[in-house]
Amino acid sequence: MSSTTALRRIAATAAATALAAGPVLLASAVPAAATGDHGGKASAVVLRTGLDVSLLNKTVNVPLKVSLNEVQAPASADKTALTVNLDGVDKGQPVRVLQAEVAKARATVEDGTAEGYTRLAHAKVHVPGLPLLSLIEVDEVTSKARCEAGHAPVAESNLLGAVTVLGKKVTLTTGGTTEVKVPGVGEVSLALSERSTTSNTAAASALHLKVSVNPLKLNVAEVEGEVTLAGATCEAPKAVSAPKPADVKPQGEKGERPVAAAQKPEKGDLAETGGSSMTPYVAGGAVVLLVAGAGAVGMARRARNRA
Repeated sequence: MSSTTALRRIAATAAATALAAGPVLLASAVPAAATGDHGGKASAVVLRTGLDVSLLNKTVNVPLKVSLNEVQAPASADKTALTVNLDGVDKGQPVRVLQAEVAKARATVEDGTAEGYTRLAHAKVHVPGLPLLSLIEVDEVTSKARCEAGHAPVAESNLLGAVTVLGKKVTLTTGGTTEVKVPGVGEVSLALSERSTTSNTAAASALHLKVSVNPLKLNVAEVEGEVTLAGATCEAPKAVSAPKPADVKPQGEKGERPVAAAQKPEKGDLAETGGSSMTPYVAGGAVVLLVAGAGAVGMARRARNRA
């Protein structure tokens, strides 16, 4: 067998391989399925107060509305003390509202999940007019709100250890409130582990206090309002639906989508219709044949010249 004949056979084999691989190459060009996250929110706060401080027999009202370690996703905070200044309260001295060994807040939105988390440990909360007596003391409280795309949101809160309110140790129960009254000082109503969820949101707080303090013979007439310890919220991201890859089937195979009569080519009339589903394969094969043929002719000429 001459070298020219061998080269022609190699070119023919290459063309046949290209034609056979056509459907595989087109199938691999279809984009892979992918999912992503859109939106999603999370927040966390160690302590939030909404208090009104009345001075001089309620002739002057000073709001005490502050937050400690309040974060929105993505963020985190770790601060263990909060001090505020209120004019006319405690002779102008700063009021330390909270002191804790641990006061962490974290909010994240990633990988299809939004989560808010808070932890407070060995904490004392004070209000104006009671510099020596804590409004509440807790050993440890945590709250978590987790919202994952496509799943039911979860809200959790936990209370670990003892709780002391206005100097009294109390036992708290879920699903109700606990009342603490101290003559000459005031009263506090506590709700433990408040949680709520919807189809795509969750919220949790470890402790929620309603406060009414009226200390005698102090430079504060009354403190009223609410205090929240260890709060967390979330809103689930929206999952993005991935497009389904198109099915690639050889022409004539069972399950092929029908072609409209006006568009269906006549048998053997490729030139009239302008092409068919096999046109890319035929074109690709023709290119390979041309390249391989040109290479074969060149090599045959060089062989004859050497001879």
